[in-house]
Amino acid sequence: MASNHAPYLHVRVADTIRHLIEDSTLKTGDKVPSVRSMSRQAGVSISTVLQAYANLEADGVVVARPQSGYFVSPLAASNIRVPDRIFCSELTPRPAPAFNLWGSIYESATNDDILPLGLANPKSELLPVKGLARAVRQVLNESPEKCTQYSFPPGEIALRRQIAAQYYLRNQDVHPDDIVITSGCTESILLSLKATARPGDVIAVESPMYFVLLRIVKSLGMTLVEIESDPVTGLSIDALARALDSIKIAAVICIPNFSNPNGTLMPDEKKRRLVELLASNDIPLIEDDIYADLYFGDARPSSCRDFSVNDNILSCSSFSKTLAPGFRIGWVLPGKYREQVIQHKRLTSAATTTLSQLAIAQFMQSGAHQRHLRVLRQTFKQQVFMLREAIARYFPKGTRISNPKGGFVLWVQLPAGLDTDLLAERAMQEKISIVPGRMFSASGQYANFLRLCTGFLWSEEAEQGVKRLGEMIDEALCQGQNPPLS
Repeated sequence: MASNHAPYLHVRVADTIRHLIEDSTLKTGDKVPSVRSMSRQAGVSISTVLQAYANLEADGVVVARPQSGYFVSPLAASNIRVPDRIFCSELTPRPAPAFNLWGSIYESATNDDILPLGLANPKSELLPVKGLARAVRQVLNESPEKCTQYSFPPGEIALRRQIAAQYYLRNQDVHPDDIVITSGCTESILLSLKATARPGDVIAVESPMYFVLLRIVKSLGMTLVEIESDPVTGLSIDALARALDSIKIAAVICIPNFSNPNGTLMPDEKKRRLVELLASNDIPLIEDDIYADLYFGDARPSSCRDFSVNDNILSCSSFSKTLAPGFRIGWVLPGKYREQVIQHKRLTSAATTTLSQLAIAQFMQSGAHQRHLRVLRQTFKQQVFMLREAIARYFPKGTRISNPKGGFVLWVQLPAGLDTDLLAERAMQEKISIVPGRMFSASGQYANFLRLCTGFLWSEEAEQGVKRLGEMIDEALCQGQNPPLS
């Protein structure tokens, strides 16, 4: 009989904690009863309590701290909402903007004196440095001559087989010959654009959109049309359909899984609608799938490619966000554009580093890659909660924060009237890197938004950096800018 009720016991435990918070018995920052203590009090198993606490953590009610237990999150009582949906009222093709802070963002990647809250790259302390070093040594010992030679497209077969095997584990039918190895996801998207569009063509992008992708479009002499995005489910299919009625669009760029910067996750039905809409108009979809392996749930989300109906999807990814940004290894599944992508690869960079490809292949073959990903996902899940918690604690009332289910990027909406360009400049003077919202728009939207990242181990320094940012925002408000959002 007990087993029949077991699935509901964790809900009862979670409700107990919620009630303690609601009646102010437990307040922000308080430690909740330990797992063993709650197990005894509620008369349930330890595994039941762990499941309840995991669900509470996923909902932002509590936060786990290593070797310390679970604590009430500021998010539990603050009723933090996700950022507003910003409507793109004018479907007008535009060039990508110029960015004054471009150099300072990349400076934070190499300057240890700067707190890299603006950098969407994992730092070395989160990466399997020793395991990769062993793989490099093994490859150099076994194939030293090969490592000195060019690796022309489509790239090393050993790596393409390992990537194909990862797709197979996700029930995706990918052959090694379907894969073209590139020098990172940026090059994958660059090659995909060259294969599907020409200078002067219009490219549709979801808004907000990762600023590097905007710059790639600009570098190719193409123009952009921004398509609004729902703050939870991503690109608006209806808005894209309206744009297709009035504008000749050559290709669409989308980040369906944990988009950068707003962390949205497009549901499967919406992915299917997107694929079918573009297929019916014979428009290629360039899918940036770089964050999909960093999911917080039980399974990796599907890719748009899973719903392909006419081989019109170019799916791009890399190891830069999960394994080794410095190795510069990415790939593209170019579908029917394979030969065009390979031709442009030969003209753009000719080859991709052989040693990096073989070392990653060796690392994946050993099984270490999947073990590393399991740890990394849990780390990012915890750190995203910590960053959201710190923002809720230190930023002004009414601040809105995205609530991604994967990745390590947060999209933050501040009170109207604040200029995050100025905030970013001032923060950099105090050695704190952030990215202002206007960098993610071709039309100058998101002036009071910013992107924050947690691609490094959370620390007291990071906590204090977020606190200082909150103080800067308060100071700007006191100097006459608009009051906080209601």
